[in-house]
Amino acid sequence: MEFFDHITDKHAAFLARTPVFFVATAAAEARINLSPKGMDTLRVLGPKRMIWLDYGGSGNETHAHVVADGRITVMACAFDQPALIYRLYGHARPVLPQDADWDELAAHFTIERGVRQIFDMTVDSTQTSCGWGVPRMDLVEERQTLRKFHAQDDPVARFADIQHRTRSIDGLPVTVPAFLPYD
Repeated sequence: MEFFDHITDKHAAFLARTPVFFVATAAAEARINLSPKGMDTLRVLGPKRMIWLDYGGSGNETHAHVVADGRITVMACAFDQPALIYRLYGHARPVLPQDADWDELAAHFTIERGVRQIFDMTVDSTQTSCGWGVPRMDLVEERQTLRKFHAQDDPVARFADIQHRTRSIDGLPVTVPAFLPYD
């Protein structure tokens, strides 16, 4: 196990080729949330900063937790060789389409239907561990289910639905986009 105070170039390269990562958050009196992420949505912007796209899906707990508390842990693990678990600890904030820095951050991605926000993380420290207990697996392909779901959406109906989702499952407030960044 080794700790660093930043994302090294070696670890940035590892994150760039990692097809899945996990985001963990918690807020006082709320459930701990752990969300898997994929779809080539992660970008390292520097040794202390990374961002990722967030698509609408089953909920918006990460948003609620980082607004309430800010703390976040991101974990990626190697399913190939060499074995590795990489954790990033820090603080994050959601950036919505109406926010001043949306265009700057969105320029790092292809914004498509279903995107609702970008998370911007300041990294306080990182940690590597062996990953020897993580099984070796091969990526067959990305799932297209979420993209297909959003492609069939009526943007007006979807926007109306998003506007009503102003609370997390534990009742924490969630800020919703003022407009969708596509369509």
